[in-house]
Amino acid sequence: MKQPTHHQIANYLTDYALSELVKYVMEDTGCSIEAAMERVYNSPLMTALQDEEGELYVQSPAYLYEQMKKQAAEDIAGR
Repeated sequence: MKQPTHHQIANYLTDYALSELVKYVMEDTGCSIEAAMERVYNSPLMTALQDEEGELYVQSPAYLYEQMKKQAAEDIAGR
């Protein structure tokens, strides 16, 4: 059996994290899946998560969600 490449692993873990982040947003806010996806995909975390070299995708989705909420709170406080 052929071993998955680093890129394949990164894509799989990123996709998993994104689906979990959307679930967390929906559970916390009661919003629709579309609104949750918009919030996740437009967050600053998204760019960092997609950077394979940064390897943020290896963190747990719960940790990533806490980071996403922290960044959102900082953005609101900075306004």
